[in-house]
This record gives sequence, structure tokens and C-alpha cells, in this order.
Amino acid sequence: MQASSLTYNEKMLANYVPVYVMLPLGVVTINNVLEDKAGIEKQLKELRAAGVDGVMVDVWWGIIESQGPKQYDWSAYRSLFQIVQDCGLKLQAIMSFHQCGGNVGDVVNIPLPQWVLDIGKSDPDVFYTNRLCNRNKEYLSLGVDNEPLFYGRTAVEIYGDYMKSFRESMSDFFEDGLIIDVEVGLGPAGELRYPSYPQSQGWVFPGIGEFQCYDKYLKAEFKEAATSVGHPEWELPDNAGTYNDTPTSTEFFGQSGTYLTEKGKFFLTWYSNKLLSHGDQILDEANKAFLGCKVKLAAKVSGIHWWYKADNHAAELTAGYYNLKDRDGYRPVARILSRHYAILNFTCLEMRDSEQSSDAKSGPQELVQQVLSGGWRENLEVAGENALPRYDRDAYNQILLNARPNGVNKEGPPKLRMYGVTYLRLSDDLLQENNFNIFKTFVKKMHADQDYCPDPEKYSHHIGPLERSKPKMPIEYLLEATEPMEPFPWDKETDMSVGGALSNLIDKIFSIFK
Repeated sequence: MQASSLTYNEKMLANYVPVYVMLPLGVVTINNVLEDKAGIEKQLKELRAAGVDGVMVDVWWGIIESQGPKQYDWSAYRSLFQIVQDCGLKLQAIMSFHQCGGNVGDVVNIPLPQWVLDIGKSDPDVFYTNRLCNRNKEYLSLGVDNEPLFYGRTAVEIYGDYMKSFRESMSDFFEDGLIIDVEVGLGPAGELRYPSYPQSQGWVFPGIGEFQCYDKYLKAEFKEAATSVGHPEWELPDNAGTYNDTPTSTEFFGQSGTYLTEKGKFFLTWYSNKLLSHGDQILDEANKAFLGCKVKLAAKVSGIHWWYKADNHAAELTAGYYNLKDRDGYRPVARILSRHYAILNFTCLEMRDSEQSSDAKSGPQELVQQVLSGGWRENLEVAGENALPRYDRDAYNQILLNARPNGVNKEGPPKLRMYGVTYLRLSDDLLQENNFNIFKTFVKKMHADQDYCPDPEKYSHHIGPLERSKPKMPIEYLLEATEPMEPFPWDKETDMSVGGALSNLIDKIFSIFK
């Protein structure tokens, strides 16, 4: 159909950004039970009535394969998925290979499967390890990705088998078009990063975090890599400080610090490349598992906005994002995702620089701009979510701005548009009357003032059968993407506001007298 023959509403529909809502972390309990079926159904119906397009749910490895290797029990999740389908919502499923507990917002505790933790008792190096040998049991170290330590399987094989079993067990939901998106957990909190800032080990914002590569497997890999470039004497950093240090209090991140030397650059390149390779391998397994399904793959990148405005970007570097003023640490990640036709899912969409402490040299707005621009430059679909629960108009307006950085186009598709936004998280607070009224307005504005659209094709979301990943990318090609580029320009404010300062004031007065 030609643009000229489209109605105003059809043109505006091209600006539609679907909204999903994350379900509670413990919607399926640690005992693999969907406890409150009636309660969750009631809440899902409220979301559907509010125009929400779908929901996202963690599918916990620690629950599903808890009874032993390859002993999967999907029954509670099948019950949940059936309710989601009956309520007319779409589903984003997260393959959650990490522990729940020990991070911001973790209100339940779901460890890794006990048989995996038991292997870790005799070989603690299967877990990420810091310089002082503190182990982190949130996620298996990428050092064991290809080590057959788990009853003859490698970590990558475990993840691949889990995803194949998920596909087989949920094949009817795939065929019915319920599951539109499989997000592949690639690290702690499901994010492609190292667990560099664990609250469970005493990290407090805005500490720089610590490198997590001191298990025996990664140590050996680093020694081999350093030897191969003629520097067998190089060791892993011992001067990068501890979790709650500031950058300038360390030799590694200080002015003229180690990170700027040949040895420092070699280490940071190796450390970040290991993360890229880890993501690449597991996404390749995901692609094989879901090949031919009408579904999108996705991977989450963490919004580490503190110290972003410092020259050293220390908190990003310890997490594995080798991002500096003269080096883009995110576009290589986007390039890896493009090989697997995966969506880049980014966090902290709701944050503004003005809300952050100046001491932390935080730059969430510039970070979001950089990462989203890099994703679009690599021809990816880019999605995102808020990092912390927010119910105020300022946060919603910031998400709306990031969803369409140059506003709506009344003649058709906008120049830049996010593929979708997932709101964190479904709770009684969200459904409280005043909060939910503002949220409903937010959903309507994300939909470009259009009614809920059940047919994603109408807003150019075509989901065809998943194709096989493209050929493996040479590391040189990935590293070409580290060349910094100016981000796309962003408008100062969204043109689809849910209301501003006056509305916020009215909301506050309303809540006082309620």
C-alpha cells in the first residue's frame, strides 16, 4: 500500500512501540510450583485491559534442572504460559542461567542447580573469582565454557541442551505464536558481563567493581595469551583496587594508569574479547536450538552508567565493556548479535544524568545514546528496559524519548524507533490506582496514541522462521567496530509526553490525600 493512500492512524501505527511487563521473579517458586494462578490471571487481565502487548518471564535453570543433569520439569511454566496465552498477551522468555539473589531488586533466592553447586565444592574454580579468591556462585565462569566438568558436559553444552528441551516442551506455544522472543542469559542478572559489582560481596554504588578472571581456568588462558605475544612475564592486574574504590585511588585506573599502557591494553582486550566469545558461542547454541521457530533471539547488555564520564570508565571496564573515549566497547557486542539475528536489549532507559550524584561521574543518558546508536549502526533491532522500578512521569518521559529519539513521524515510520520496551516490574505498587493510571497513559504514548494492535505486522514487526547464524566473524572484523562514531542526535524531550512537572505535583497531592 502506498503511503499516500494510508489513513492518519495507519501512518501513526508505524510509530508504535510495543510494551511488555516483567513478571515477578518468583512467579514460579523455587519448588517449581505456580502458586497463585488466580492472582496472576487477575493481574494479567489488568495488563491486557491497559493495552500492554505482552509479558517477560525468567525461566530459571535452578528450578527446571534442579533434580539432576538433563532432568527437566517444565510443568509449572507450561501452566503459566497457558494463562498468559488465555489472557491474550505475547511472551518474552528469558533463559535464566544465573542465580536470583544478591543483586539489586532480587526479592527471592533461586540458586544454580544443586548438582552444579556440588561440583563447585570440589572445584571452586568453576565460579567467577576475584583477585582475593572470593568466589561468586551467581553464574559459571566463562573459563569453563568448554571444559567437560559437569558429568561429561561443558557449560555451553548444558545451556544448549536446556534450550533444546525448552523448545521441545513448548513447541505448541511456539507454533501458536505466543513466544515471540527468547532472551538468552549470558551472565549475572542475565546480562552479558562479568559479575564485577556483587552486592553479596559488599559492593556499594558507585564502587568501581573488580575484575573477575582469577579462577585457574581463566588464569591459564591469560598466561597462554600473554606468552603467545612474547610476554610470558605478564600477569593479571594486581593494582586495580577493590569493589568500593574510586578510580583515582588505584594505580590501574588512575591518571596515566596501567589501563593506558601496552600491558593494560592487552589485558583489557583479552578480558573483553573473552566475553564476546562467550556470548557468541551460547547464542550459536540458541540459534541451533530455536532454528526454524518464528521467534527472535535477544541478549541483554548492562547499563553501567557510573564513572561513564571519567576518562577511565572504570566500572564498565571491570564488567568487561572495554569502552573509552577513543574506543567503543558496545558496537562489537552489537556486531556479534547481528551474526545471530538477535535483538540488543539495553537497560537504564529511565535514568537521567540530573538524578545521579555528581561524585559518581554518571552518564546514563549519553550511555543509552551510545549503545542504541551502535546497535542501529549494526542494523540490529534494539529493545530496552528500565533498571529500577519507577512510577513517575519523568521516568516514563525519558523512556519515551529513548524509544523514539527523534519523535514520531506523522507520515509513516520514524527514523529511529526501538523494537520494544519491557517495564520492570509487575507488582502491587504498579497496580495501585494512581500509579496504574499514569502507566496506562505511558502505554498509550508508546503506542503513538493508537489503540492496542494485536497484529505486529501492522507496525512492521515481522517475525519469520529463525535462520541459521551467519559465519563466525574474525576477531579483526569485530575489533573494527571499536572505532568510535558520533551517536545519532536525540531530541531534548519526547513529543509524546505523559505530562510534566504540574502533573507530577498533582500526583503527589493526590497520593497525600488518598
